[in-house]
Amino acid sequence: MIKADLHTHSNYSDGSLSPAQLVDLSLNSGIKILGITDHDNVYGLDEAVERGKQIGVQVIPGLEFSADFFGKEIHILAYFIDYKNSKLIEFLSVLRKKRLNRSKQILEKLNVLGCNFKINSVFENLNNSISVGRPHIAMLLVKEGFVNSYNDAFNKYLGDDKPAYIKKPNPPADEIIKLISETGGLSFLAHPGKNFRDELLQEIINMGIDGIETIHPSHSEQDTDYFTSIASENFLLTSGGSDFHGGLKNDIKNFGKYFVSENDLINMKHRLFI
Repeated sequence: MIKADLHTHSNYSDGSLSPAQLVDLSLNSGIKILGITDHDNVYGLDEAVERGKQIGVQVIPGLEFSADFFGKEIHILAYFIDYKNSKLIEFLSVLRKKRLNRSKQILEKLNVLGCNFKINSVFENLNNSISVGRPHIAMLLVKEGFVNSYNDAFNKYLGDDKPAYIKKPNPPADEIIKLISETGGLSFLAHPGKNFRDELLQEIINMGIDGIETIHPSHSEQDTDYFTSIASENFLLTSGGSDFHGGLKNDIKNFGKYFVSENDLINMKHRLFI
C-alpha cells in the first residue's frame, strides 16, 4: 500500500525541518505522498514540490487555517489549492501580520511576568515569510531557561487561559471554507477529537466543508470510527496524517505511523473534477 501523510509542518510555520528536509524524511519513512500544511502559510511549497520531483515523493500543496467557529478556534486543512492565487496570498499576508502582532502582545505579557525579552530583537532574525505563533515563543522560553520544556511553556504561560495568553483574531470558518473552494481546493476539518460531535459537527458540514481528518495522533480508535462513519453518512471525504512538527515537540515517533492510503487521494481528485 502506498502511504500518504497529509498533515505535516515545515519551518515556514512551527515545524523544525525545511520543506526539502521534510520531503527527504518522508521518503526515508516510507511515505510516498506528502501533504505539507503549514499554518496560514504556503511559501515552503515550491521548495517541497521541487524536492519531491527529484526523489520521487508526490507533494500535495496544502495549508492549515485557524478559524473562528462560534467563538472557538478550530483548524481547517486545505488541499490542492492554487497556492499562488493572488487573493489567497494577500489573505495569508494579513493573517501573518495579525500573528506577529499577537506574538508581540504575548511577549509584553511575559515581560511583566518576569521573562525579560527585548521584543524587537526576538523577531529581527525571522524571515517575513514565516508564520509566527506561540510555538516559536515556547521554544524561546526553553532556550532562555525560563521553562524546562516546550510543554512546560504552554502549561505555565502560553496555554489557553494561562497568564500570557492572548486570543488569536481568526477569520470565520465559513469564510475560510469559501476561500479554499474559490482557490480550487478542498477543505477538511482538522483533528476534530473528542469535543467535536453531533450538533457542532453538523454545523460545519452545513457550511460546505469537503471532508474530515479521521486519522490523527490525538484520535482514539473509537474517534476514527466515529468520524469515518459521519463522513460516509454525509458523503464527505476523509484524510489523515501525523501532524508532524519535529524539534522540541518530540513527535518523530508519529511520522510514518499515521497515514491514509492512495485511495483517499484518488477520491479527493475525483471530487475536484466532478
